[in-house]
Amino acid sequence: MHILYLVADDSKMARKMAVKNLTLVVGEDVTILEAQNGLEAVELYKKHNPVLCLMDLTMPVMDGFEAIHEICDFHKDAKIIVISADIQELSMKKAQENGAIGFIKKPISESTLKDMIIKLGLL
Repeated sequence: MHILYLVADDSKMARKMAVKNLTLVVGEDVTILEAQNGLEAVELYKKHNPVLCLMDLTMPVMDGFEAIHEICDFHKDAKIIVISADIQELSMKKAQENGAIGFIKKPISESTLKDMIIKLGLL
C-alpha cells in the first residue's frame, strides 16, 4: 500500500519546506501531493484520501478554515495539522473547531513536525 500525504499552502517556499520536513520525518517512500489553495486541497483530499494533511490557514480561493471544514465534512476522521504564522488563540480555536487535530507555528521544523506526528500517533 502506498502512503499519501497532502500539503496545502499558497506559498511555494512554504510548501517546499513542509514537503522537505515531512519527507525527513516519514521517509521518502511516500507520495506528497501539493495544493496551492484550500479548494485544491479539498479536491485532492476527496480524490486521494491522504493519511495526513498539512494545511495553511491564509490562502486564496478558499482559506484553510473552510478547507478543513469541507474535508472533515467529507471524512470525519481526517487528520489535518495546521501550519500557520497566524498563532492567535482565536485562529487556533476556530481551526480546531473545524476539525484540525494539531497546530504548528511557521516556520516548520523537522523536530516540531516529528513531535506532533508522534504525539498524534501517526508515526
